Parts: sequence; structure tokens; C-alpha cells
Amino acid sequence: MIGRLRGTLLEKQPPWMVVDVAGVGYELEASMTTLVAMPGIGEPISLYTHLTVREDAHLLYGFAREQERALFRALIKVNGIGPKLALGILSGMDEEAFVRCVMDDDVKTLTRLPGVGKKTAERLIIEMRDRFPHWEQPGELAVGTQVPTANVPPRATDPLADAEAALVSLGYKPAEAARMLVGLEEVGTTEAMIKAALTRRLAG
Repeated sequence: MIGRLRGTLLEKQPPWMVVDVAGVGYELEASMTTLVAMPGIGEPISLYTHLTVREDAHLLYGFAREQERALFRALIKVNGIGPKLALGILSGMDEEAFVRCVMDDDVKTLTRLPGVGKKTAERLIIEMRDRFPHWEQPGELAVGTQVPTANVPPRATDPLADAEAALVSLGYKPAEAARMLVGLEEVGTTEAMIKAALTRRLAG
């Protein structure tokens, strides 16, 4: 099991990133919460990770905080919740907001998350009450100076198109993703646009 990686951020293309660790590039999928917390390309980072082994692939997921990984692991134990949906949930709200939704029986807010219908929201509330990890000692995103910085030029991309593609990968339909990004063209980076779109969507 790969539990943590420390290296240099080579690429960030939501919802994916590539981290160089001693010359090996690890491709990880992450929530928008984690991607927004990441530094620039070529900067040192440290991530908590979760490895999923399937017959056709080994999939690695990265998290800026240990709390987020703990909630991800709790979510994928719920019937019908896979890694993709769990990342969509974590992209739409942080751990504390999710706990509040569950404890308050807030089905309405949960159904605003990608791929979460009423029945799924009700199941999350019922099953997650007994599965919450302990949050007393949250892990912090560690950015250390001991990792050498790589001189990696950023790729020329279309932030709006990348943001739309990332929202689709989180579970939104293409037309819905496009609507969510209306008026956010000037927000800045791809990650910032996605986070703003998710925040606006959650606010209803």
C-alpha cells in the first residue's frame, strides 16, 4: 500500500496530477479541494494517498489532508459509493460541511453534489453516522524545502475547457457543467473556476 508521497508537482490537469518522486512520475486523481491547495508546477509537495487495485488498473488517489483521506475511505465503504463519486462529494464540500449535512439530515444539500440523488443522500446519512473518522488531529499539506524544485514549464491549456472537462469527470453532464461555469471565465485558474462553480452549485 502506498500511503504517502513526497516529491515535485510535474503536472496538474484536474482532476489529475503527476508527482515526480525520485525520477518516477506518479499519476494521482484528487478532489478539487486538494487540487486548489496544491502549489504551482515545479514546487515540492507532500500528499496522503490511497491505492485501489483492480483487475485492469492500479489507481492512486491523493489528498492534501489526512482527514480528507479518512473521509474518502469511509465513503467508499458505503454501498453504491465508488471512488469517483467519493471524489465528487469531497470536491463539493469539505469534511466539516459533510459531517454537518449528515448530522442535520440535510438531504437537500447533499443532492446538489454530482451523482448524488435523493436515495443516495438518504443512504449516506444513514450509513455514515457510524463511520465518521476522528478529526481531532487533521493532517496538514506539507510543502518542504528539502525536495529539489524541478524547472518544469506549465502546459498551454484552455482553463475554461479544462474546467468543463473536470466537472464532467466528477459526474456532471456536459450541458450542466457548461452552465455552472457561465460568468466564471475571469476567475483565473482552472482549479479556481471549478471550485467557484461547485461552491455556487452547492449554495443553490
